[in-house]
Amino acid sequence: MRLENTGIAGTLESSDVMVTVKPNPASGIDIQIESSVIAQYGDEMRETVKSVMQEFDITDAVVELQDKGAMDCVLRARAETAVCRALGVGFNWKGEDGK
Repeated sequence: MRLENTGIAGTLESSDVMVTVKPNPASGIDIQIESSVIAQYGDEMRETVKSVMQEFDITDAVVELQDKGAMDCVLRARAETAVCRALGVGFNWKGEDGK
């Protein structure tokens, strides 16, 4: 899918992460991370974001993370929400199997 708009999710509160997803026409996925724990968890954070982008079939986006100690499940939820907001669609909470 192609992004046309910017989507933002999350806060700058402790244990959260603010995720901003913007169009990046024909330039791939650019992940920018601001975090005090990037040395320990930067690779995992990048993998989570890449996974979300693949799930939505997004190939060109700038993804900015302002991390305040969020767990991986929070990062995934924020990234999914930011992408949905950028695409202007709702999230399928039931999953692919309809359950």
